[in-house]
Amino acid sequence: MKRIIIPLALVALLVILNSMYVVKETDQVIITQFGEPVGNPVSTPGLSFKIPFIQTVHRFDKRFLEWDGDPNELPTRDKRFIWVNNYARWRITDPLLFFQRLHNERGAQTRLDDIIDGETRNAIAKYDLVEVVRLSNRTAVVSEGDSLDQQTKMQRIEWGRNKIREEILTNSQTRTSDLGIEILDVEFKRINYVADVQRKVYERMIAERQRIADRFRSEGEGQAMRIRGEKERELLRIRSEAYKTAQEIKGTADAQATRIYAQAYDRSPSTRSFYEFLKTMESYKSGLDENSSLIMSTDADFYRYLKGNDGK
Repeated sequence: MKRIIIPLALVALLVILNSMYVVKETDQVIITQFGEPVGNPVSTPGLSFKIPFIQTVHRFDKRFLEWDGDPNELPTRDKRFIWVNNYARWRITDPLLFFQRLHNERGAQTRLDDIIDGETRNAIAKYDLVEVVRLSNRTAVVSEGDSLDQQTKMQRIEWGRNKIREEILTNSQTRTSDLGIEILDVEFKRINYVADVQRKVYERMIAERQRIADRFRSEGEGQAMRIRGEKERELLRIRSEAYKTAQEIKGTADAQATRIYAQAYDRSPSTRSFYEFLKTMESYKSGLDENSSLIMSTDADFYRYLKGNDGK
């Protein structure tokens, strides 16, 4: 008897366990029977039941899901090629329709690739490059060395990147309305130039920076020349004042020496005779050398100290 009861209990337990399933807070469930959906989707958390072994539970996430696209090379209206990489957030709004049309999240990701990439391509092709890379017509920040006139040279935009993004989102939502999913948001992850355009942009940026650097050098050289001119002018002024001061000191010294000489000359006849002799000797030394020739009368006063005591 026990041999029969134990297997029957195990089979009953297996049937009971297979007939129960738990719906989590983040799940929504579709029940299929022989591959066909039966009943309504179950989204209320808790314990639920199904026909064991015949019906199958399919779980779908109620939370926001991520779609991350691959970079695509797209042309703009003005024939500029750029790399565009965007991402989106979506959710399953009708699990029954989602299961019937897409079956699972992998199928949804593949369909979103076609929809969002296609709408992105269509939108980018309708606008010029400046509309794609700029958000608004705000006043540009002028860096040091840039002229204020460059603000007026910036091309004004009518739409901007946010409007293009909203257009992609609206058109994509229209195409997913019959798939049981809703696209919540689409954002640009990165917009970059292709290699050829990128190289030209870098060359233009380098040329602009070089122009500013040359202007700075020119202004620096002008400042240097001005400073050097001021330095030379100041040196001349200092030298002039120094020469003036030196001459004044020399004049004062000469006047003092002359006064002393005069006082010594007027002190006594003997002192006056010695002073005359000393000054005459100094004039001989400064006025005559070994190559000088002097012609004068023996009666000249300049010659008198060269004559003997007897006047000969």
